[in-house]
Amino acid sequence: MPRFPEAPKKSVLIRAAGRGGKQSDDRPADDERRSARGVRAGREDLEGPYPGTFEADGFGSDEPDAFERDGTVQDGADRHPSGVVAHDHDQTDPTQTDPTQPGPGQRWSTWRSVAKGQRGPEPLPEWVVTRDAALDTELGILKTGKEADAFLVERAVPEGAGPTSDDAPDLALDQAATRCLLVAKRYRSLEHGQFHRGSEYTEGRTVRRTRDQRAMEDRKSAWGRAVSATQWADAEFIALREAWSAGAPVPYPVQIDGTEVLMEFIGTEETDELGRTQAVAAPRLTRARPSDDLLESYWDQLTHGMSVLARLGLAHGDLSPYNILAHGERLVIIDLPQVVDLAANPFSSDVLLRDCRTVSDWFIARGLDVDPDALFADLLAQAF
Repeated sequence: MPRFPEAPKKSVLIRAAGRGGKQSDDRPADDERRSARGVRAGREDLEGPYPGTFEADGFGSDEPDAFERDGTVQDGADRHPSGVVAHDHDQTDPTQTDPTQPGPGQRWSTWRSVAKGQRGPEPLPEWVVTRDAALDTELGILKTGKEADAFLVERAVPEGAGPTSDDAPDLALDQAATRCLLVAKRYRSLEHGQFHRGSEYTEGRTVRRTRDQRAMEDRKSAWGRAVSATQWADAEFIALREAWSAGAPVPYPVQIDGTEVLMEFIGTEETDELGRTQAVAAPRLTRARPSDDLLESYWDQLTHGMSVLARLGLAHGDLSPYNILAHGERLVIIDLPQVVDLAANPFSSDVLLRDCRTVSDWFIARGLDVDPDALFADLLAQAF
């Protein structure tokens, strides 16, 4: 079912950088059993007795990776020919008498409602809002893709919601974060997604409960389709946790709840001449025009990230300039649901070599002398 009842009334612009124009399951969890296992998440921590549900009707596009192709950012408003989408509504809802209670397009923060193993790794970044009084407000669609849609969500403590001693146990109350922007990546069920080469990625993956494994093998089973949808979300969250903890340039994974993964928003915020806030998503690497020195830095950062994954026994599986963000002088690798186990997957060498050649071709086309085969050999050596 939808996470938010309807689109919120917010005065916000969302746009993608580099385009020139402004653009704007509930499932029961045994918290005690899971939290006792510690911070590190395994698949047994993420799979609840009931896979999370997601209402996919009306989301997405018939064209795969629509955001990656045209660079525009969508929300619930009509799109103009220029690609500009904006909200000009008053932020105040006249029907809402208590501003500290969820209104249209809002929910209470789900940080405390998920088990400890379903939250991000420690140390927790200071910008993450963990207070019970926080509200999640959906601001718009950042990206539509083959298997999931990404939404911009603001998690903030409203004015008038005073702190309590339990809100921030690890931080001084006067230093606790009160607002942050997150990306909510929500996976579709298989009948609404466009998964390609799925078996190539999932070969070698295991599911804790044998009845779930049998259900996944039966594509006509509603239960199997639901479990398969959570499998992709679980795989990305676990990969992000491990990669971030090991120092790879990936977004910080805040939490997972069913088929929704909340992670760090990579971008900036600006204010236009009308006083409206703009959330500017970092552009894809494919749109970047770096100088020669920055191009070399980008290559070093990318190969470092690939090396970290290799030492964890993983390959990205779909690495390309469309799955790498260029946030100023910093590169960030995104979209990891199809991570491949280099030891267990029989197609892993082919997948890793494809990753090496795809990213190398982009750098070679911009004048950097790199060798994809040498990169492949080096990553294999680090993995084994």
